[in-house]
Amino acid sequence: MKSFSQRIFKLGINPCVNVPQGVLEDLIKKAGANSGPIPVRGKLNGKRFTQTVVKYQGAWRLYLNTKMRVAADVDEGDKAKVEIAFDPTPRVVPMHPLLRRTLSKNKNARNAFEKLSPSRQKEILRYLHSLKTHESVIRNVQNIIVLLMGRESRKD
Repeated sequence: MKSFSQRIFKLGINPCVNVPQGVLEDLIKKAGANSGPIPVRGKLNGKRFTQTVVKYQGAWRLYLNTKMRVAADVDEGDKAKVEIAFDPTPRVVPMHPLLRRTLSKNKNARNAFEKLSPSRQKEILRYLHSLKTHESVIRNVQNIIVLLMGRESRKD
């Protein structure tokens, strides 16, 4: 595990820290890749996180989501202590059961979902798993199917 301290800044609307060159070289070596997101785990001011390091606008950065910042009690402008290591654990988001059932009944929607990029599929699945009520899941699965079928919105 490598550690460093950096001041948190916003790039657009996203709080992040730059990853120092020495730390980055270690991550790239252990990941065996120097492009695409690098999965990492670590601590932000002593609070555990799982995240990715990504290259954007020519620099490698660790983006600090709200959950991470709240747990570590830091925000933009604060100096944060980061401990970081490559995380070889696969990042799999399970198919939501309702979406699975719905796609199994609609071949065209299933094919359209499978044609989405893996990151887009993961984004949809994460969103569905984040919903708090069954009604919200039902409504959003219906909206996803409508979008997959190439229509602008569903008719209520």
